[in-house]
Amino acid sequence: MSPTAINRLKLLGIGALAAAPVLGSYLLYIFWSPSAYTNYGTLLEPQPILPGELRLADGRTFAFETLRGRWIFVVFDSGECGQTCERKLWTIRQVRQAQGKDLARIERVFIIDDDSAPKEATVRDFSGTWFVFGKSFAAAAGFPATRSRRTYIYLVDPQGRVMMRFPEEPDPKQMIRDVSRLLKYSRQG
Repeated sequence: MSPTAINRLKLLGIGALAAAPVLGSYLLYIFWSPSAYTNYGTLLEPQPILPGELRLADGRTFAFETLRGRWIFVVFDSGECGQTCERKLWTIRQVRQAQGKDLARIERVFIIDDDSAPKEATVRDFSGTWFVFGKSFAAAAGFPATRSRRTYIYLVDPQGRVMMRFPEEPDPKQMIRDVSRLLKYSRQG
């Protein structure tokens, strides 16, 4: 073999080595689907929260815009807040507390979707939560649900978009892991 042919083969070999990772990544993207994901909550197509008529339990008006720049847990339920409702409020409080120095980056909103006023004990036990009357909250359409919105715990990103929901009776440890990861990699909120 001539020296020119050997040099051409070397050049082709170097080109093949350079192209192999790119070609491999395209093949994996097209033909391989991961069997497991690292997130516990269900990622949603981000939907902005539209302005709506909301008022706090003390009568003042409320707008999600005032919480912009923070991550927000949103829970829908009756003002009577039974055992399941209190469990959701407890869960979001504990997940927030578990964030340590980052807990100030998270807010909690309880949207009361009926005419029942929250019990004083509930307001006291979950202080720091925004208790919001939103029976006619038209923007609730931005919170997708296969059943009732009362089933889920929603997470809103710092730009005011609903981006994740957690299942009924969620595992707080898994939620803590998801939220910690979001806070770690997010430069917002």
